[in-house]
Amino acid sequence: MELSAHEIEFRKQRLAHLETLKAAGHRPYGRAFARTGSLAEVRADFAEGRAVSIAGRVVAVREMGKSLFAHVQDGTGKFQIYVQKNALGDESFAAFRALDLGDFIGVEGELFTTRTGEPSVKVVRFELLSKALHPLPEKWHGLQDTEVRYRQRYLDLIANPDVRQVFNARSRTLSFIRRFLEARGYFEVETPVLQAMAGGAIANPFQSFYAALGQPMYMRIAPELYLKRLLVGGYDKVFELGKNFRNEGLDRSHNPEFTALEIYEAYGDVRTMMRLVEELVSGAAQEVCGTMKVGKEGQEAIDLTPPWRIATYHDLVCEKAGADWFGKSVESAREWARAQELDIPNEMTHAQITHEVYDKLVEKTLMQPTFVTRLPAELVPLAKRCEDDPSLVDVFELVVRGRELCPGYTELNDPLDQRARLEEQAAGDASKIDEDFLRALEHGMPPAGGMGIGIDRLVMVLTGEESIRDVMLFPQMKHREPKPADAPGAPAE
Repeated sequence: MELSAHEIEFRKQRLAHLETLKAAGHRPYGRAFARTGSLAEVRADFAEGRAVSIAGRVVAVREMGKSLFAHVQDGTGKFQIYVQKNALGDESFAAFRALDLGDFIGVEGELFTTRTGEPSVKVVRFELLSKALHPLPEKWHGLQDTEVRYRQRYLDLIANPDVRQVFNARSRTLSFIRRFLEARGYFEVETPVLQAMAGGAIANPFQSFYAALGQPMYMRIAPELYLKRLLVGGYDKVFELGKNFRNEGLDRSHNPEFTALEIYEAYGDVRTMMRLVEELVSGAAQEVCGTMKVGKEGQEAIDLTPPWRIATYHDLVCEKAGADWFGKSVESAREWARAQELDIPNEMTHAQITHEVYDKLVEKTLMQPTFVTRLPAELVPLAKRCEDDPSLVDVFELVVRGRELCPGYTELNDPLDQRARLEEQAAGDASKIDEDFLRALEHGMPPAGGMGIGIDRLVMVLTGEESIRDVMLFPQMKHREPKPADAPGAPAE
């Protein structure tokens, strides 16, 4: 799109101001600046008359003839500064007036309190640290355009303080998880992101090519099979925090690139994982939110206080579809599901129809934390069968706010059963069977519990955000073809 005359003129003014500042001896992209502390630290340690050096982005200016007030902002907050012509001198004061909103400056001066009670710095010297050639978002305190917020997250962070709080919560959640697990004897490990086979889950992978080895490779869809190799190798407690990649759809709770936590504990089982995830998630809520009841105003509050509800897959489906559901013929089940406006092709089996009912009609109703247990074996090929019913597996799916947050398993360590189930899943395609993993399993893997937690969804639960894009700093977006306005040097939209 073409630039408006106003936008062209606005940029010319900023470039002219840059030349004014250079002529006054300021470097437009200056050197390091020694600070007394962050703005929050200076505010917390305020003392009348104390000499300080502070730095930040200019976000507001109010001129009053031969003096002016301004606010500078860093990553911890805002602070007011007071600039007088008499204190700076004519040339330096004129140079200060050539600053624009968005410029970064460093100032030296003394702390004082204004007549209205505002802690401030009386400036005796300033330096230009970085000249902004584009303006802050219009009404910088409230950028609303979703497209701009996601594509230009830096503007979103400047304009919307609540957004920064979400990502601060994410950072604190990750920090808590590591401390929590390390305190319980878990080792953090790293496994390959580029893999010769995309295993550990059923999903479409992203494919690449390893030039040095002359072979195709896949971005991992899960680290599970490598982490289990470590159990074989003698590690008792391991976890990995990292990126997984699934070449599938985008929606409010899915992103092809996402962050996951996977945990494995030798000599444990699914109940070990239940206790662990209750402690971990409730602990994160207390650490990050200061309460076990989380969510935004206007939402149903999620109470993460343990113990959480436990319900079987069978019982939940019957609650929705009737007590006789599992006795229905496939034709009757298909007819009922279609009456609920579900898309049920003729070739679907009873088990597939059942899972569609669970997925579309049951799961989304589970707002408070619920462990859904005893799932059909064909849905989870890497989990151990229930001892009292081999058609089911000893697993849970933790559902919160109508979305799966965490699956947990009693892990399958029988290499013969594992081979049979992977072969069934591969439907005769031997290239889809990870022989190296099966070989490792045949060396003996201890009984174990394991689980994976979607970090993005966990942060959604803790912060009350409804879209996964709102808890990812740089969510995936469709590539936009360059336009003249996107060329280097052009003003921002």
